Amino acid sequence: MKRNKALVLECGDMSPQFQSGVVTPHSKSADMSVHSKNWPHAPTHWHFEQGIYMVTAGTYRKLPHWNTPQRLDYLHDSLFSRADEFGWQLQAWSLLSNHYHFIAASPADASTLRRFLGKLHMTTAKQLNEWDGTAGRKVWFQYWDSRISFERSYLARLNYVHHNPAHHGVVEQAESYPWCSASWFNRSASPAFVSTVKNFKTDKLKIKDDF
Repeated sequence: MKRNKALVLECGDMSPQFQSGVVTPHSKSADMSVHSKNWPHAPTHWHFEQGIYMVTAGTYRKLPHWNTPQRLDYLHDSLFSRADEFGWQLQAWSLLSNHYHFIAASPADASTLRRFLGKLHMTTAKQLNEWDGTAGRKVWFQYWDSRISFERSYLARLNYVHHNPAHHGVVEQAESYPWCSASWFNRSASPAFVSTVKNFKTDKLKIKDDF
């Protein structure tokens, strides 16, 4: 399967195919029902509003720690739990073996983002190291966040994040990947809005995406 040339975006990603418990578009694990996931409620309005952020985080030395369906399930559920705990409304997400992206609307106090990500990274690193018997190992490297200031930028980034697994060659169609928001978005948003987002170009975005 060919990989698309990585874009340089303004926030990180070039994840390898799963090396342990290989997941391909035709594998049993990749076909797991997205309806079994604890998907968030769709936003009341999909249009741009103040307080929307794009966040990217990568693993230390870009290692593919999240390389099995079970590990991705845990990371996925942890992201949703922490977002709910700190009042961030997820609008797009993509979780791959050595990084993730998400777009979310902040609560009134957007400064909670640091505590939100700090707790997410602390708890997921601790669990991963328990599984691997590597207490104290550094799992996460750092994160990048940017407040989205323009509606066109928001729409382009929604498109980018929804389809990030296909961009990196992990699957041919992002909708078949259980750990991204593409399928949920197609079901939750109006067909007209889905079409609008999918038609937004992402080639000029400046997002850190070299994992």
